[in-house]
Amino acid sequence: MDLKGVVALVTGGNGGLGQRICHALAKEGAHIAVMYAESRDQAEGVARELASRYQINAVAFACDITDGVAVERLVGNVTRHFGRLDILVNDAAYNKSIPFTDLDNLTLELWDKIMAVNLTGPMRLIKAVAPVMKAQGRGRIVNISSVAGIAPTGSSIAYAVSKAGLNHLTRCMAVAMAPETLVNCVAPGLLEGTRATANLRPDVIERSASGSLLKKAADKDDCADMVVTMCRTETMTGQTVVIDSGRIFH
Repeated sequence: MDLKGVVALVTGGNGGLGQRICHALAKEGAHIAVMYAESRDQAEGVARELASRYQINAVAFACDITDGVAVERLVGNVTRHFGRLDILVNDAAYNKSIPFTDLDNLTLELWDKIMAVNLTGPMRLIKAVAPVMKAQGRGRIVNISSVAGIAPTGSSIAYAVSKAGLNHLTRCMAVAMAPETLVNCVAPGLLEGTRATANLRPDVIERSASGSLLKKAADKDDCADMVVTMCRTETMTGQTVVIDSGRIFH
């Protein structure tokens, strides 16, 4: 798909990786809806920078993706503002670092929150954009998962299971939305300079980097470039691509 002039909705677009994804898509000529849950000023600043640097249309939209009514309103507002919606990137996520062995602190309240944001939220958004993309005759959805969804690793059991669910949701939605809409997933390893990494314990960060073949964190721009590739593709769907400097193989 030619990305010039398409419209992309990026959830968590004001985050560390989200901003890189917005820039990578805007560089290709895509108009950007920067979705945020909090930090309105930061999100609006990202939108202004995108519009100025790439001469595209970029607007910040607030949404709580755990709220079904708010998600439907978001998709309606984006579609009305831009006149179409071609790409959804599900980057918004929540985590809290809890060692796997610390089951006492893995409360059901925390489990529910992580699942609501990391798994049910993307499902709500995909269902909301599905009729729009079907009517247009084309669409691209890219989910941002994690290597924690492939191996029992990461910040907590709840986070790992939510990302495993997102990987399989990618496959299932690829089946449900073919042939008009292609659905793929990027699964990064450790990424420096993101909210998710800021919530990790120092020993987890060190172990993740030193345990990779390349002895370093994954690169946010590599992940953003893969998102662009998945939006361009005409023949890849239902796939999860790992970018983690050579730590997890699947």
